[in-house]
Formats: sequence, structure tokens, C-alpha cells
Amino acid sequence: MDEHHQPLPTRPSGGRVAQILTEWKTLALLGGPILVAQLAQMANGLIDTIMAGHYSAEDLAAVGIGSSLWMPLLLFFYGVLSAQQPTISGHRGAGQQDQIMPVTWQGLYIALVSMVLMAGLLLSAGPLMPLLGLDEVTSAVTQGYLQAFVWGVPGLLLITSLRGLTDGLGHTRVIMVISLISTLINLPLNYILIYGKLGAPELGGVGCGWATAISNTAAALVMLGYLNFSRYYRAYHLLADWVAPSWRRIRSLLKLGLPIGASMFVEVSMFGVIALFLAPLGAIVVAGHQIVLNITSVLFMVPLSLGMALTLRVSFLVGAGTPGTARLLARSTLLLGLTIALIHMPIVLLGRHLLVSLYTSDSEVIAVATQLLVFAAIFQLADILQVTAISALRGYKDTRLPLLIMLLSFWGICLPLGYVLTFTDWLVPAQGADGFWLALIVGLSCAAAMLITRLWRF
Repeated sequence: MDEHHQPLPTRPSGGRVAQILTEWKTLALLGGPILVAQLAQMANGLIDTIMAGHYSAEDLAAVGIGSSLWMPLLLFFYGVLSAQQPTISGHRGAGQQDQIMPVTWQGLYIALVSMVLMAGLLLSAGPLMPLLGLDEVTSAVTQGYLQAFVWGVPGLLLITSLRGLTDGLGHTRVIMVISLISTLINLPLNYILIYGKLGAPELGGVGCGWATAISNTAAALVMLGYLNFSRYYRAYHLLADWVAPSWRRIRSLLKLGLPIGASMFVEVSMFGVIALFLAPLGAIVVAGHQIVLNITSVLFMVPLSLGMALTLRVSFLVGAGTPGTARLLARSTLLLGLTIALIHMPIVLLGRHLLVSLYTSDSEVIAVATQLLVFAAIFQLADILQVTAISALRGYKDTRLPLLIMLLSFWGICLPLGYVLTFTDWLVPAQGADGFWLALIVGLSCAAAMLITRLWRF
């Protein structure tokens, strides 16, 4: 994982087009490894789903429900801890090397509290099981899965916190390798623990929880070892550069990170609520919706990775005292996002039958999913523009107003409009599942418009 450290340019030479192309190249260097890391993390969920599904329907349901409980919490705490990336990147741009380890340690203290909170919430999920209407077997497996998964929460959040240091220093390849290591450990462990191979007990879906916990812990230990023994990171030695807790620094990180975490939670919870709203329409509709959601989630990894790189780069340029270059990058990347959207749209629209066939052979589910993918193709434009704009704003450390915009767009516009379009004849004849995807287009378009308007103020 060692890499030769070359400071990224702060003032690209040449005209505006040359500057833009240079900055886009830098984004690609930062964002490429982030994309691989995101896909590796998604692969863990896919591995769990496939292997648990081949074991039994109850275990598949339990792992799915368990994942739906820990994922929103993880995204919230990930958002809170992600305040470290732009903060450290900004200090690096300003040449304030002495500020990097103090920020890193305050992030670790926040991660420590986050570990306790997340583990406590997951271990308290038992009373939710009757409310979800689960049968005894599924309920028991779900709780067993969560109780096993919790042991990996410290490792998971430790990696998330230390990523603030590595990403903030522009070394996004580190998290890429760590994520790949986690996936490579998780794959054989899932097989061994679910099916009881090599003398291990046959744990079914609970084995997924243990496999994930062990792989997260092992990956965290590898990351700690790398940071303490690599040649480059000797300048940022965790133990030698220990810093005591500072409420002033912690408060600064929370002021930036809490709105990011809340924004992520608002978005993921909205999709969860939509799935619940669609449940009365039947299993066929819900299955079609979930397939479309999965396809769009995979595609979303590209603009999401671009956005994470954009946050790092904008914060670096602002810290380096080059606001003009930061502004040029932030605005021009909207054009890059638009280009990605125009690539995604025909892929989804023209390839929708092929994409859906990868998930199911059920003709009724295929019919629902291919219809919804028409809306998902249009949805790409607004979704990619909004994530690009909000990522740039995070680079400027502007997170509170974007949170309000997300709340208004998702919970104030999308969900109410989706319910009206899906189930009532108030505006148009009831649209069924199409109604929520139409509302997603409207809500995300509103978010994109407001976030871009906000970005233009910088």
C-alpha cells in the first residue's frame, strides 16, 4: 500500500480548459480507488445475500432485515466521521501539518463514542422484531445475526475514522486495499460459517454476522499495522503523536459532520419508507422496486465516488488559498456529472430487460422492474447533479443548509407527493409504484436545483 507521496497541484498552468482537465485528472486519481472501495463494500452485502439465500428463505430474510437495521446507523456515523476528510485535506492544503494528527485523534474519540452508541442500538433491536411481524425462526436468526455483527462494529468504525487521515492526505488507495482485504476475508468465512465447513458449526444467517465481524476486525488491524509501520506514515504516527481530547476540536468536527450524517440518514431512510409504503401493493411490486433500487445503487457508486473525491479536492484548494481554482473545479464538475448521467441514462433505458434478467426470471417481476427502470433512467440526471453539488459544498464545509434542503426535498416533497401519486386520484389517476419513482424525480430535481444555486454563492 505504500505510495510515493506527490503533492497534488494547487494552481494548474494554462487556460481555463487546461485547468479543468488537470483538475478532472486529479479527481480521477482520487476517485478511482474510492470507486473500487465502494464496490468492494457492496460486494460484501451481495455475498451475504447470495449465500444466505442458498441456505434458506428465513435466513435470507433475517440477513436482509438485519442489514436494513444496521446500514442506516452506519451511514449516519460514517457521515459524522467523514468531517475529518475535508478538515485534514484543508490543513494539508494550507501546509498546516501540525494540525493533522490532532484532528485524527479527535475523530478517533468521536468514533469511540459512536461504537458504543451503534452497538447499543443494535443490541436493543429485540423489541422491534414483533413490530416487524416476523415469525419466530426469522426473528431468532435476525437477532443472532445482529448480536454477531456487533462484534465487528469497533473495527468498522475504526476503519471509517482512520480513513479520514488517509483520504484527507490524498491516499485513497489505502481504503481501496483495506476494503478488498475485507471482502476477500468475508467470502470464505461466509461459506465456512453459514454451511459449517472445515469443522466450524453450521450457523446459517448468523454466520454472515460473524463473518462480517471477523473480516471488519481483521481489516482494521491491517490498517492499524500499515499506518504504524509504513515508511510514509511514520510522519503521522498514531501512538507517538497522541493528542488528548479537545472539546473545541470535537465540537468543530461534530458541527461539520452531524449534518452530513443526518443527510445520509434522511436519504437512506426515505428509500426504506418507500419500500414500506409499497408493501400493500404486493410482493411482486416490492420485488420489482428492490431490483430497480439495487441497479441504481450500483450505478450511483460512480457519481458518489466522484463526489467524495470532489470534497477532498475542493477542501484542499480552499486550504491552499486558491478559491478561484476551487470554484472552477466545483462548477465544472457539474458538467462532468451531467456527462455521467447522459451515459447512465441510455444504459438503463436500453439495457433494462437484460439488467432485470440478471436478478429474476419471474415474468411478473420483470414487467414491474422494467417499467420502473424507465423512471430510474430519468432519475439519473437529478440524482447525479445533486450528489455532485452537495459533495462540493462539503468541501467548502457548508453542511447545515444542504441538510435542510435534503429534508425539504425528500421528506417534504418526495414522500408526500409519492403517496398521493401512488395511492390517490387527487392529482392524476393512482399510478401504483410508478408514483413514487415520479416523486423521486421531482424531489431530487428540487434538491439539485437548490444545491446548485447554493453552490453558485461560493
